[in-house]
Amino acid sequence: MTVRSVLDSHGRGEVRDTVALLTSELVTNAYRHTTGPASLRITALADGRLRVGVWDSHPRIPAPFGEPPQDRVPLAPVDVEGGRGLRLVQEYADRWGGWPLGDGPLDRGTGKLLWFEVGGL
Repeated sequence: MTVRSVLDSHGRGEVRDTVALLTSELVTNAYRHTTGPASLRITALADGRLRVGVWDSHPRIPAPFGEPPQDRVPLAPVDVEGGRGLRLVQEYADRWGGWPLGDGPLDRGTGKLLWFEVGGL
């Protein structure tokens, strides 16, 4: 099952492309920058927003997730292949954040949870 199919099956096609792009960026970063497991959760919030959270085993919270929303990640140089994913989160998500998990709340061990929200009524 893909993020797109989950959103389509719940009637949230209006945010499908944005959520799929941003989720792909966070999951890719978890895969590329950690050595442990990772997990993904999509939550429908009361006001119509969707929150996507990606947990991984690395404790460092990258900007912009540990920074106030007005602090922007600089643009990546045009001749560099990577470095645009977190900037995309800033540009397309309504809200974002990150939490260190310390000694293992959520029964997942140490690491962090990065999240973003889109949509709303």
